[in-house]
Amino acid sequence: MSERRASGLLLHITSLPGAYGTGDMGPEAYRFADFLQQAGQTLWQVLPIVPTGYGYSPYAAPSTFAGNPLFISPELLVEEGLLDPHEVPEFLRDHVDFPRVESFKASLLEQAWIRFRDGQGSPGEHAAFHSFCSRNAFWLDDYALFEALKQEHDLREWTSWPKPLAMRDAEALAAARERHADRMDMYRFWQYLFDAQWRRLKAYCNERQIRIFGDLPIYVAQDSADVWANKDLFHLDADGRATVVSGVPPDYFSTTGQRWGNPIYRWDRMKASDYAWWAARMARIFDLVDLVRLDHFRGFEAFWEVPASEPTAVNGTWQQGPGADLFHALQRQLGPLPLIAENLGVITEGVTDLMTEFGFPGMAILQFAFDSGPENEFLPHNYREPLVAYTGTHDNDTFMGWWHHTRSTQDAGVVAQAKSYARDYLDLDCHPEDALHERAVRSLMASVARYVVTPVQDVLGLGGEARMNTPGLDSGNWGWRMRPDALTDEHARWLGGITRLFGRAPQHGE
Repeated sequence: MSERRASGLLLHITSLPGAYGTGDMGPEAYRFADFLQQAGQTLWQVLPIVPTGYGYSPYAAPSTFAGNPLFISPELLVEEGLLDPHEVPEFLRDHVDFPRVESFKASLLEQAWIRFRDGQGSPGEHAAFHSFCSRNAFWLDDYALFEALKQEHDLREWTSWPKPLAMRDAEALAAARERHADRMDMYRFWQYLFDAQWRRLKAYCNERQIRIFGDLPIYVAQDSADVWANKDLFHLDADGRATVVSGVPPDYFSTTGQRWGNPIYRWDRMKASDYAWWAARMARIFDLVDLVRLDHFRGFEAFWEVPASEPTAVNGTWQQGPGADLFHALQRQLGPLPLIAENLGVITEGVTDLMTEFGFPGMAILQFAFDSGPENEFLPHNYREPLVAYTGTHDNDTFMGWWHHTRSTQDAGVVAQAKSYARDYLDLDCHPEDALHERAVRSLMASVARYVVTPVQDVLGLGGEARMNTPGLDSGNWGWRMRPDALTDEHARWLGGITRLFGRAPQHGE
């Protein structure tokens, strides 16, 4: 992992502008890459690029290996002759209407598959598709069958399917593969399209010294091909349902903790195979991005295990994670691990030691910096290398939203004190209050943090209406989209100026 100072922006693919209901890997993605280059940015951070699950969250995917078909660009498919222009109606929105977009995209992609299946495309393209299927069969075949069976059973969770299918009886699976052969090939084709368009975009970025910064959740969803096809690697009962689930204990922000509900890994069985499933998972994400934020890193050292029968996370217990043993195994099999540890929350000495042993940078969030005086570890003057600094993450309000927001889980006095300290720290008495976001970004750029990543909303100075996710809300998240032409030459000049000023711009000739 490069030790040179750098900076970049956080913008998920769905948040890109565009005419087809959601951001995708089409022309607007390339325009954004051009903006990054113009502004001297060398990191583009995205959220997990997997299909979305419950609540349209990219952290609850039906497969940790698959790509999100919503990212496939209709415009690029028109260029390739797999769609006709008149089949691609435009509808502009500033938020993603996920149900409508999913239906719209599925119809388009099905038309593309029919044309490809019936002979559209060159022999080379068909050979590339079959090669992709062969190389990725270890996850792609199960995922394609899982998706076909979900459709057959009205999208119900796999544990409610007929038992022979839920328990993967060999004869039942063989009959299902025959019954759904064409649909399985269609889902494989969608993954091929995603892979081809993603690699083309990544190559464009890399040629411009921009690295793609990905995100990998520690856990996978219960209703996923990952659990359905690998039951022995999770704590499940005879019907395939989790017996213990993930979460975090009660804390200052929640008296009942957080019950996430993901099934817990059987780390003993994973160790027995030298963590083969994890090695495959890591190899896949490293093949698609340049560095990875490893979500809830704390859980690799010790994790909060909650009985599945419990309605909250209160009655959980701490269990020992795989620790260094996992990462040594991954290093043996994969080589250097370009990982960033998401180490937010209550972090123990054991977690810090694990990060130090492998040289994994942690994270610092400026929004958390102002409520406890000058010793707060998230204040830029207290940073220590290596570190990735953010004004906020996808789970926070925007910086301007935080400043103006009147509701908080903290005491009103604490909030007032934090804002008073932030006013002094960011020198707002000498700068207009509407420049708060710029002062925040500048303070991070000037710090010793190795990387600075700013959500695009904080470059634009947007308020709480542009928030990406509010943890605990079951709906209304993940849909924010940037307006066309929101990022201007003036933004590029300002951002590029402080990037060069503080030594984060790419060096000439790199």
